[in-house]
Amino acid sequence: MTKPPYMTVTWHDPDSGRPGFLVIDRLIDGASGGGLRMRAGCTVDEVADLARAMSLKEAVAYTPGDRYTPFGGAKGGIDCDPYDPDSVGVLKRYLEAMRPFLERHWATGEDFGLRQETIDAAAVQVGLRSSIDAALLRLDDPDAGLQRIRDAFAVDVDGIGLGDVVGGYGVAQAALAALERLALAPARTRAVVQGFGSMGGATARYLDRAGVRVVGIADRDGLIANTAGLDVERLLAARDDHGAIERAALAAGDEPRPGIDWLALDAELLVPAAMSYVIGPGEAERVSARVIVEAANVATLPEAERRLAERGVVVVPDFVANLATNAWWWWTLFGDIPPEREPALAKIAVTMKRLVRELLERAETGAILPREAATAMAVENLERLAARGRVA
Repeated sequence: MTKPPYMTVTWHDPDSGRPGFLVIDRLIDGASGGGLRMRAGCTVDEVADLARAMSLKEAVAYTPGDRYTPFGGAKGGIDCDPYDPDSVGVLKRYLEAMRPFLERHWATGEDFGLRQETIDAAAVQVGLRSSIDAALLRLDDPDAGLQRIRDAFAVDVDGIGLGDVVGGYGVAQAALAALERLALAPARTRAVVQGFGSMGGATARYLDRAGVRVVGIADRDGLIANTAGLDVERLLAARDDHGAIERAALAAGDEPRPGIDWLALDAELLVPAAMSYVIGPGEAERVSARVIVEAANVATLPEAERRLAERGVVVVPDFVANLATNAWWWWTLFGDIPPEREPALAKIAVTMKRLVRELLERAETGAILPREAATAMAVENLERLAARGRVA
């Protein structure tokens, strides 16, 4: 998994000069999958890291017997603040430039800083059917597959679209499986979620519903803390499209604090669900939690992860913890599940619990990092596919 990426593309917006990137880590059957993010300061190295993680994410989710088999991993990134007035124009021009890859080799969707509906609208404007045209090439009936995806995104789950729920639901299931392995009852567990977009918001919701006390939520404007537990549903109703919470909606006892304080709260579970690289060596020394579940991609630096392991902190790696959105897209597209709430959540729960239990058991038995155990699981699946002639 350490070989150089299959392809790296750097683009510069002709109007603003802002750079954008596409990294295809590998192709399987000529195709790759991975989201498109937008944030000020996004770099090609960051996108390459994310593309490598996508290769692992695709592979580790493979279940023999499913119609869906893994794509290769890829990622797109644009160095632009999503709040910039011209961000939608930048996105459209980026998609125009990347159209040849989007038509045949790269299926993408929302990631940090971008909503799926924003990407879909821009994709149509540049002449694509969708952001997943490359995936449709694998289907005998592309129209039926695309309609399943559209129907699935129209499903409402307690006021939130199914597409915005599945990723965080999967993270919550991964966290609950890890807590079970460590004999930590949800009712005795406190959690801090850093990031409150679709991934962080749904994670907080389903942890709260499982009995975990969510004592801290961080958004782009800082941290909101309450040792008695936050009213997650109240805060979900008060967030904007980018996951920022309206402070006027805070309840009595909710304490606004600087965002940097998210590691300082007493909690057994930490869920970084926004930026990459948020836990470095310095941050690792401040962690008092027993478990970190990476809803964000590449949230923990390698040296920090090793130090956390020395201190007995379990890190459930990103490419397992946050794979549910990606897998749900493809399970739905290929017809492994119908575009409905209960089958989607059931398959996610079974998959996440199986993977987290296996990787933690392997890590404990082999005295290796959970990330190393999960990587071995992904590589084994790729080897199975290679034996069938599926990997480029």
